[in-house]
Amino acid sequence: MNDVKTVITEQFKNFGIISRISKYEEKATYQSHYLGLVWQFLNPAIQIGIYYLVFGLGVRNGQKVHGVPFIIWMLVGIIAWFFINNSILGGSNSIYKQAGMVSKMKFPVSILPTVNMASNFVSYRWMMLLLFVTMFGFGIYPNIYWLQFFYYFFCMIVFLFAFGILNSTITVLVRDYHIMLQSVLRLLFYLSGPIWDFKDMFKGTSHAWFIKLLELNPIYYIINGFRDSLLYHVWFWEKGTQTIFFWLVVGVLLIVGSHIHMKFRARFVDFM
Repeated sequence: MNDVKTVITEQFKNFGIISRISKYEEKATYQSHYLGLVWQFLNPAIQIGIYYLVFGLGVRNGQKVHGVPFIIWMLVGIIAWFFINNSILGGSNSIYKQAGMVSKMKFPVSILPTVNMASNFVSYRWMMLLLFVTMFGFGIYPNIYWLQFFYYFFCMIVFLFAFGILNSTITVLVRDYHIMLQSVLRLLFYLSGPIWDFKDMFKGTSHAWFIKLLELNPIYYIINGFRDSLLYHVWFWEKGTQTIFFWLVVGVLLIVGSHIHMKFRARFVDFM
């Protein structure tokens, strides 16, 4: 638990550094592009348009999902997925990518996955603005259940932080891990519910056990939680089993990730 305390404390103590580095990375990524930071909004917007054409109009023929227009249902899930996917992949490679900085400067490298998350947050804010404007356009307005959005946002940040500490450390130790993670995330894209409802795909009592298994996916818990909050008026405590399992998974990831990170941190330069 001391490792967990150390890693978390480093995030708060170095909040200013996290903010400055993340802003620098944003500008550095798009400085050679004519549209610059506009691509942080434009790139996911183009992908959303493609997914809507394929799955919303092509596969579902414009049908609603449990009474909600597909475009709204998809936006809630896929915006969260973009942030989660980019933070997991970027966080896993964050320490290895900054090999020069790690070798020349003395600072807590545990903040690098958080830096990546902070960089992705700019795009997330713009996409959430798009979501709320679209929801208002379809006549969906705030209610008391929307307060629950902040709970699931906290769940998402804590999960990504815990997973990022673990992934970034393993990637330094085993370089192939990052490539494997990319493949796993491609699979999870279809098993976490951002663009289609697997409950509709696996209807029938013979598949009930499989649906229950898929519902234990922490990413599905977050994405479905956002939909429960903004669209379906379901409180998180109504899903007690999933909630307990989610926090158990996060706790294990944080403990194991922090321990491995602190154990090998002094030797990162040797591995890189």
